[in-house]
Amino acid sequence: MAWIYLGVAGLLEIVWALAMKQSEGFTRLWPTAITLVAMVASVWFLSLSMKVLPLGTAYVIWTGIGAVGTFVLGVLVLGEPADALRLVAAVLILAGLVLMKIASPH
Repeated sequence: MAWIYLGVAGLLEIVWALAMKQSEGFTRLWPTAITLVAMVASVWFLSLSMKVLPLGTAYVIWTGIGAVGTFVLGVLVLGEPADALRLVAAVLILAGLVLMKIASPH
């Protein structure tokens, strides 16, 4: 269950990051509300995963899911650039997540 909680926490991190961008500096009500709810829920699910998973593993994977997920959504939804160097950076982060999962004792 810990890995599922961690996955949900990571997905919620993507949600709050995208909603924060849409909030325009917390000046729009609904994107701001979604940001705050998703932030709290993301950290809550992260805390549930940390009951079982090591701190370093959980935190690195949580932030990595958020980083790669927001990069992908930024490219696909917001039209941000996807040049070769940015793609290589995202692939390296993803590779680090896979290695962290493989190295985890749980």
